[in-house]
Amino acid sequence: MINLKIIVGSRRPNRAADKVTPWVMNKVSERGSFEAELLDLRDWDLPLFQEHPGSLGDPSDPTYSEPIVKAWNHKIREAQAILIITPEYLHGMPGLLNNAMDNVFASFAFRNKPVAAVAYSTGIAGGARAIENLAHVALEAELILLRNTVIIPFVDHAFADDGTATNSMTDAAATVMLEDLEWWSNVLNTARQSGQLPPGSARLRALMAKSRT
Repeated sequence: MINLKIIVGSRRPNRAADKVTPWVMNKVSERGSFEAELLDLRDWDLPLFQEHPGSLGDPSDPTYSEPIVKAWNHKIREAQAILIITPEYLHGMPGLLNNAMDNVFASFAFRNKPVAAVAYSTGIAGGARAIENLAHVALEAELILLRNTVIIPFVDHAFADDGTATNSMTDAAATVMLEDLEWWSNVLNTARQSGQLPPGSARLRALMAKSRT
C-alpha cells in the first residue's frame, strides 16, 4: 500500500472543501492501492513561516521553532505520495496552504515525491489558476506535480446530496489522476530506495567551497 497524505488547503467556515474532501477520500478508497491519511489544515495550526538555521537545533533531527512544525515535517516525511485539495483565492492557492508548504523546511520531506491536485472554485475556472500557482511552489520543493489533475468549476453544484459528482468528467478525471499517482508513487519510491542525490543546493555549496580552496 502507498502511504498517501491528503492535504486540505482551506480552513474557512462553510468551506466547499467539506463537499470535495469526502468525494476525494471515497475515490482514493475505491482505488485500493493507497493507505490514505487526511491532513486537514484546520487541525494544523502552523505558525506563519519563521524557521531559520538558528531555530533548527540539531540539523540531523531539527527541533524547529515549535513542536507542531517538527510534527508536520515528520508527517510529510512519512508520505510516499501527496494529494492536495485546494480552492482558488485571487487567482492562486490560499496563503494557508503556501505557508504549510513553507514550513516543510530543512527536512526536504517533499523531495522526489509525486503530488496530485484537486482544485475547485465557485466560478468557471475551477481552481486551474490555484494549480498553476501550486506548480511553482512544488517545483522549488522538488515535488513531482502530475500533469493530470481534477478541476471542479461551479463547486456549489458539483455534488449531489449523496456526495456523488454531478458531472461524469469529474469522476473520469479523478480516475486518470489516481492512476498516474499510483504509477509515479511506485516509480519514485523505488528510485528513492535505490539512493538519492543530495539536494542540489547542498551540492552547489560544496562545489563552490571546493572552488575557493
